[in-house]
Amino acid sequence: METNCNSGGIMWFFRDRGFDSKSIHEMLKKCKRLEDVQTDKASENWDYLKSIGIQERKLPAVVGKCPKILTLDLHEKLVPMVECLTTLGTKPREVASAITKFPHILFHSVEEKLCPLLAFFEALGAPEKQVGKMILLNPRIISYSIETKLSKIVDFLASLGLSKDGTIGKVLVKHPFIIGYSVEKRLRPTLDFLKSLGLTEIHLQNLALNFPEVLCRDANKILSPNVAYLRTCGFESRQVAALVAGYPPILIKSTSNSIGPRIKFLEQVMGRRIDEAADYPDFFKHGLKKRLELRQRLLKQKNVTCSLSEMLDCNQKKFLLKFGFVEQLA
Repeated sequence: METNCNSGGIMWFFRDRGFDSKSIHEMLKKCKRLEDVQTDKASENWDYLKSIGIQERKLPAVVGKCPKILTLDLHEKLVPMVECLTTLGTKPREVASAITKFPHILFHSVEEKLCPLLAFFEALGAPEKQVGKMILLNPRIISYSIETKLSKIVDFLASLGLSKDGTIGKVLVKHPFIIGYSVEKRLRPTLDFLKSLGLTEIHLQNLALNFPEVLCRDANKILSPNVAYLRTCGFESRQVAALVAGYPPILIKSTSNSIGPRIKFLEQVMGRRIDEAADYPDFFKHGLKKRLELRQRLLKQKNVTCSLSEMLDCNQKKFLLKFGFVEQLA
């Protein structure tokens, strides 16, 4: 009888907060303990989540994703974890944002899960503040096992020749989402594809350090089509390798919105050969309108001829001084 009363009470609790019957039944299926939770306890947890900065309009989605959150002990579970997460952040809304993205983070123990995780990353040379930022950016990290998941990622990066006492920590901080990918299903096949293009160990280390997001992309669906596109544009295999080694994001840029328009501008407006871009891969990182079109127009006015690197490897002030667009100060 008491269970039925509680169940009826929680139904009204959810209805008062805008949940429809279907959503309520879905949550009760996800979390059987909801039927026994007192509405006062659920209200207390709901209000607490709102008080730490989770927007009221987003709370139904957070609770719908993870209804168990309303059954947790406020002072023994929720408050300690939130307070610990707050010490990791530097901006007011970071903790609320992390919980909104992955509310399951609140289930984990500070002592048994979060502290060992922080120690694991710090041992890899990641600064404490950066580790906190990394976990709040990708809170799902806290659900991964150090032994069966995180260590495999570390060993994979170490196989590229990266150091476990500093360098790998920097990679993980730079792109924490790499931790979520499978070594065997995604990272290694992508690595093998990059090797097949002719990238050396040094190239691969540079890519992992500066553009780890490239390692996370699907070789068959993303990287291979971009390589095929570059070849249709006239780049030879050795030039494709040079482009990827010099500017790895060329493998994940849009061919229609980024690479194609730049090649068209290079050939049709600048009157240059694609060989020049192969010799200067950073050509593809410069903004088309803010950098390429503007500088090309200025150089054309003075009838100046120069290499792509001379044209682009400097900030605007140095560019103007270098080519005499402003008088150099004594």
